[in-house]
Amino acid sequence: MTTPTPTPTPEPALALPPSPDGTGGVLSGRYRALTFGIVSCVLLVAFEATAVNTAMPVAARALHGLGLYSFAFSGYFTASLLAMVVSGEWADKRGPLGPLAAGIGTFAVGLVVAGTARDMWVFVAGRAVQGLGGGLLIVALYVVVGRAYPERLRPSVFAAFSAAWVLPSIVGPVISGTVTQHLGWRWVFLSIPVLVLLPIMLMLPQLRRLQAEDDSVRSWALDRRRVLLAVALAAGAGLLEYAGQLLDLLALLPAAAGLALLVPAVLRLLPRGTLRAARGLPTVILLRGIAAGAFFAAESFIPLMLVTQRGLSPTLAGLSLTSGGLSWAVGSWFQGRPWAGRHRQLLVRLGFLMSALAIGGAGLALVHSIPACAVAVAWTVGGAGMGMTIASVGVLMLAESAPEETGENSASLQVSDALGNVLLTALAGVLFTSIGTDSAGGFAAIFVTMCAVSLVGAAISGRARTR
Repeated sequence: MTTPTPTPTPEPALALPPSPDGTGGVLSGRYRALTFGIVSCVLLVAFEATAVNTAMPVAARALHGLGLYSFAFSGYFTASLLAMVVSGEWADKRGPLGPLAAGIGTFAVGLVVAGTARDMWVFVAGRAVQGLGGGLLIVALYVVVGRAYPERLRPSVFAAFSAAWVLPSIVGPVISGTVTQHLGWRWVFLSIPVLVLLPIMLMLPQLRRLQAEDDSVRSWALDRRRVLLAVALAAGAGLLEYAGQLLDLLALLPAAAGLALLVPAVLRLLPRGTLRAARGLPTVILLRGIAAGAFFAAESFIPLMLVTQRGLSPTLAGLSLTSGGLSWAVGSWFQGRPWAGRHRQLLVRLGFLMSALAIGGAGLALVHSIPACAVAVAWTVGGAGMGMTIASVGVLMLAESAPEETGENSASLQVSDALGNVLLTALAGVLFTSIGTDSAGGFAAIFVTMCAVSLVGAAISGRARTR
């Protein structure tokens, strides 16, 4: 994929009333409804992620499906990989309204299927349908940001996306736990679909204008090759996840098949040069996977470390990570300040360094003379760093993308994020089980490795550049 030729005066594709002085913000009259609409979509996904995850253990026990518990998560992930690529193609060819509406609708259908399931396999199928909707939705949202907002406002939109995760991360588990205890786990799933009406009503008028423009210049045909590669990508990821559940010699067969499907698909779906950190867009895409993978791989083992090594209750262990969600929003807000555009790569590098510091600081909790609350302090630093990094990488991706490539590149960004998560989390699992699950050594190996990965991201961040 080549870097698009610069245009002298890029304008947003959405037919919005012009601002007389060009100073309107994301909440000014011409953007207010659209901003509230797309932020409501993120709020919907955020609340689902926090609330549903809290109810998941109860649902699995009620459906006598603890053996399939992990597939309820992997099914979502695998389906979302396929949907991300399809959404990017769809949005480039026909505009973002189609995949956005389909994503919201499919997401709601998946919640209903899961909430009414009578056995675990139907529940897993519902989670997979949710993954299809989530994958369609998140890529379409990035395309909307790229086409509807001028470049000066995009950092503020991404900051609003991050802020939308704060409230669900705080109240989501509490609300979900209360509903699960008093009304039943099914209502956690069945109550969320009614929330889809708000973002649709808010966004529809302005997105229809964008769709009308796209209808006159774009075709219905999708790139069949990319769709088939997306199928191979999802199937390969699914086989690798299945192999990880077997943990015996038989796992080698699905693992080999998964790699045979996954590797060629990744090489063809991501921009050329991504895996070798070629300058520009390829490095931007790679940085997203490194940042998300290292941070969340370390985070997934922190509660377990605090429970097994420091004797904390599961509730206190989980609350140790809450500070990261709050500071994430602060970091994202910080990168959205007007002056930040001149220092975008510096912010990315600083974010990686803060993430590395946080991962290393969390590992210090393995030393019993250091208070366990050091994790909360460290994760405050790491959350702020991730807020700067993830939002800034999104801004850089849109700056490097021509309008007709926004969907494809947004899909690549999300695919990189998802693959970074699954591959580095899998690596963390291998380190943990091979060194020892009952000693501090396994946890230490994870934190040292993920800290090193974050430092690699900081080292190559200078290779990302805007047009």
